[in-house]
Amino acid sequence: MSASNPTLITFVIYIAAMVLIGFMAYRSTNNLSDYILGGRSLGSVVTALSAGASDMSGWLLMGLPGAIYMSGLSESWIAIGLIVGAYLNWLFVAGRLRVQTEHNGDALTLPDYFSSRFEDKSGLLRIISAIVILVFFTIYCASGIVAGARLFESTFGMPYETALWAGAAATIAYTFVGGFLAVSWTDTVQATLMIFALLLTPIIVLLATGGVDTTFLAIEAQDPSNFDMLKNTTFIGIISLMGWGLGYFGQPHILARFMAADSVKSIANARRISMTWMILCLGGTVAVGFFGIAYFSAHPEVAGPVTENHERVFIELAKILFNPWIAGVLLSAILAAVMSTLSCQLLVCSSALTEDFYKAFLRKHASQAELVWVGRAMVLVVALVAIAMAANPENRVLGLVSYAWAGFGAAFGPVVLISVLWKGMTRDGALAGIIVGAVTVILWKHFNVLGLYEIIPGFIFASLAILLVSKMSAPSAGMVQRFEAAEKDYKLNH
Repeated sequence: MSASNPTLITFVIYIAAMVLIGFMAYRSTNNLSDYILGGRSLGSVVTALSAGASDMSGWLLMGLPGAIYMSGLSESWIAIGLIVGAYLNWLFVAGRLRVQTEHNGDALTLPDYFSSRFEDKSGLLRIISAIVILVFFTIYCASGIVAGARLFESTFGMPYETALWAGAAATIAYTFVGGFLAVSWTDTVQATLMIFALLLTPIIVLLATGGVDTTFLAIEAQDPSNFDMLKNTTFIGIISLMGWGLGYFGQPHILARFMAADSVKSIANARRISMTWMILCLGGTVAVGFFGIAYFSAHPEVAGPVTENHERVFIELAKILFNPWIAGVLLSAILAAVMSTLSCQLLVCSSALTEDFYKAFLRKHASQAELVWVGRAMVLVVALVAIAMAANPENRVLGLVSYAWAGFGAAFGPVVLISVLWKGMTRDGALAGIIVGAVTVILWKHFNVLGLYEIIPGFIFASLAILLVSKMSAPSAGMVQRFEAAEKDYKLNH
C-alpha cells in the first residue's frame, strides 16, 4: 500500500478542496435560482470549462482510451462526431437558449422552459420531460458512480462495494451543500486538471516507448490495422459513432450551462474556450489509448490489469510511468471527470424533482429556503437510487452512458433545437417530439435494428414528429411574440 500513500494523500487533498469550494458556494446560495442556475452569473471561462467538464465523464479517461487501445484509430470516429456536435450546439443553441429561457418566464430548468415556451397549462409537457430526465439521468448517474468505484477499486485495492461509496461521497457532499455554483466552480478546476493529465500523459508514454517513430513502429508491429480508420467498420458503424454528436442538443446538464451564462455576449468567447479545451482533451485521450498499445506490447509483464479490463489503460500508465505524487494528481483527473459530470446530473435531477414536481404541483407558494432544502434532499434521494443501480460490478461505463446519452439526445435534442430556431413550433409538436424520441430509443435499443446507434433514428423520428404535429395547429400570438422578442434580443447582443 506504500506506493498508494502519495496517491491517497493527493486524492484526499483534491476531494477536500472540492468540498471546500462547495462550502464557499453555500454562502452565495440564497434562493432556488442560485441553487439551480447560480443566479445566471457565470462568465465565459466558467461557462466554457464547466460545459466541457460536465460533458466529459469518466468515459473520457476510461471508456474511450480503452476502446482505442483495443481497436486502434477506428474508434476515434466517436471523438470526431462529438467535436462536430458540440460546435454546432454552441453555434445554434447556446446563445438562443440563454435568451429564450429569460424571455419565457425566466425558466430555470428544461421542463420549465418547455412549459413556458409552449404555454402548457395542463402541466403534461413539464411532467413528461421531468420523467425523461429522471429515468435517463439516474442511469447516467449510475455510470458515473461505476467509474468512480472502478477508480478507487484499482488504485487502492478496495472491495467494489466500499469503493462505490468512497467514490460517490465527496460529489454528493459538495453538490448537496453548494448547488450549481459549487458544481460550476469545481467543474472549472476539474477541467483544468483533466487537460493537464491528457496533455502530459501521452508525451511521457511517447518518451517511455522511444519517441514517435519507435512508438508507431511498435503499434504497427502489433497490428498494422491499428492505423486504419476504417478497420472493422461499416458505413452504419461509422454513422453510429459520429451520431454521438447529435446528443449534445438534448443534454440537460450541458444546456444548463448555457442558461446560466451571465449574458449572451459571453457565449462566443465561451465557445472558443470550450472547443479548444475539448479538441485538446479528446486528442490526448486518443493518444493515451493509441500509444498505450506500444507501451504494453513492449512491457507485457505489466499488461495484466489492462488485458483484464482495457478501460484501465490510463490508470495503469499513470501508476507505472509517474512518480507516485504526480500519479496521484493524474488519477485525480479521472475522479475530476467522474465528479464533474455526476454532480451536474445529480443537480439536474434534483432541479426536476424540486422545480418541476414539488414547486409546480405540490407547493406552489413554498418559500425559497424551503425549495433549496428540498433540492438538497432530492440530491441525496437520486444519489442513493443511482448507487443501488451501480451495485452490480459487471457494469461497463460506456454501455450505460451510450443509452442515457441517446435517450436525452433523441427526446430533448430536436425539441430544444427546433424551439430556438422556429417560431411555428407548438406545444403538441414538442410533446410528440419528446415521446417519439424517447420511445424510439427504447425500442430501437431493445430490438437492435440494423446495428444502428439508437440516437440517430430517435433524433430523425422526433424531428419529423415535431414538424408534422406542429403543422396541424398554429402557435398562439403570445408564443410568436416572445419568440420574436428573444430572437431580436439575441441578434442585437450576439
